[in-house]
Amino acid sequence: MKRKKFFYWIIPIVLAAFFGNAVYAAQQPKAPEIKQTSALKGQFYLKDIVKIYIPSTYNVDQPIDNTPYVNKSLEIFSKMFGGATAIDGTGAWLSDNDQLVKEKLSIVYSFAGDLNKKKINEVVAYAKSL
Repeated sequence: MKRKKFFYWIIPIVLAAFFGNAVYAAQQPKAPEIKQTSALKGQFYLKDIVKIYIPSTYNVDQPIDNTPYVNKSLEIFSKMFGGATAIDGTGAWLSDNDQLVKEKLSIVYSFAGDLNKKKINEVVAYAKSL
């Protein structure tokens, strides 16, 4: 008999909790629906990025003017991918004697919509030629 009384109490509590939440949610003001529109609707997506880092030193500590290399890279990447950007930065690496070497560098990069193996091989060949 005690067991039946327990179930008689638990069922109304569960139902009250369930319906109480439903009533509470129905009473809450709804946020107005906002239609999402994109200024880029119908445009293509450039999912890949290709970068080349051009240092401004040679043989660890001999400064060079990397401007001609940056300009050539901008030209090559623009022909390959339709455009390119160059930014200046600072790079670092460890020398043979574990000393941190910092140097100014330029990063030339392009976004690509369809980066295939042929384009990758062209980029690698160009990087090796530098």
